[in-house]
Amino acid sequence: MKNIDLFEEISSALLANKARSGLTILGIVIGIASVIAMIAIGEGSKSNIESSIQSLGSNLIMVSPGKQRGMGVQVSQGRGSAQTLTKDDAEAIGSEVSNVKDVAPEVSSRYQVIAKGNNTNTSIIGTTASYAGIKNVEIASGYFFTEQQSSGMARVAVIGPTVRDDLFGEDVDPIGQKIKINKIEFQVIGLTVEKGGTGFNNADNAIYIPLAVAQQYFTGGEYVTTINVQAVDQDSMTAVQEEVTALLLKRHNITDSASADFSIMNQADIVQTASSVTSTFTMLLGAVASISLVVGGIGIMNMMLTTVTERTKEIGLRKAIGAKRKDINNQFLGEAIMLTFIGGIVGVSLGWGIAVIAHQFGGIATKVSTESIVLAFGVSGAIGIIFGYYPASRASKLNPIECLRYE
Repeated sequence: MKNIDLFEEISSALLANKARSGLTILGIVIGIASVIAMIAIGEGSKSNIESSIQSLGSNLIMVSPGKQRGMGVQVSQGRGSAQTLTKDDAEAIGSEVSNVKDVAPEVSSRYQVIAKGNNTNTSIIGTTASYAGIKNVEIASGYFFTEQQSSGMARVAVIGPTVRDDLFGEDVDPIGQKIKINKIEFQVIGLTVEKGGTGFNNADNAIYIPLAVAQQYFTGGEYVTTINVQAVDQDSMTAVQEEVTALLLKRHNITDSASADFSIMNQADIVQTASSVTSTFTMLLGAVASISLVVGGIGIMNMMLTTVTERTKEIGLRKAIGAKRKDINNQFLGEAIMLTFIGGIVGVSLGWGIAVIAHQFGGIATKVSTESIVLAFGVSGAIGIIFGYYPASRASKLNPIECLRYE
């Protein structure tokens, strides 16, 4: 049988029962669309998290107080609440460690902030003037405080756009306004550019004040919660991290690195960890959505088995006039593959549309990758072959005489 004849036979067979073919295709469409949409959401979340981490700074190494639980474990005991790092440690890193571009110690906590009868609870970050360059803090209006203001104990503040919206309203220039942080008055001198983000680490929902002021009025000590170190380039990050570790061990009189009262994590580690988590999440979403593909495949097998039974006489007649087992097998297998192929095209389009709608109207980050589309078509084709093979094989093995006698 020629390919063109085979295609015509397959098309006419599927069009003979449009409702059944349509419902069978629908099962594949739902499965493919679910896989595409779920993977798009997972990949979008991954890209969003990675870009958010990268926007916090480049070539960044973060030193946090607290004893590590074990060798090589990044999670520490008492991180953030432990008091083992000081501003002097930060200054020593800046002066004694090679390939360090800049250093910015910080103390951070959450406080109630009041302005013009409005209030909000937000993150207060006490740091130095170099923080803006290290953490890519861009200024929309005003300016970031200087070293002179920091050393002079100036009570000035740079606020994020979310804080501005909560305290003064949208599109209001807050420069020169007064705010009270934990009952201490500050003057707003800068507004940061919106970066986007959610949760407690949202840079848009933060207020930056000089480190010395924060230590005097809020923390009451010389300790810091994080030391941000920026390496001169990506290649030197590992060496800088090792030198920082050695320096702090020496300064803290610790001989065994396993007993270090601090922990260090670089930006690459954070990105890798976040990517690993989101990749696992994406795989889970894809696996759950794939269940509907299996159900769709079973639907194809069920339809093809029913079709074989209904067309038993036709099979017998075709064999009687010279059709070979190969011809019968190819026809029924071709019908199954065409069903999944059509379902794959519609499913990819629908899944892509769902991803776009989720991004445009739901605010959900999505990313439809070429790999997911190729995978969807590959899986749909495999389903057509796997679930269509048994009915096709069964049809090709029928005895023509028994087929002709079938009622």
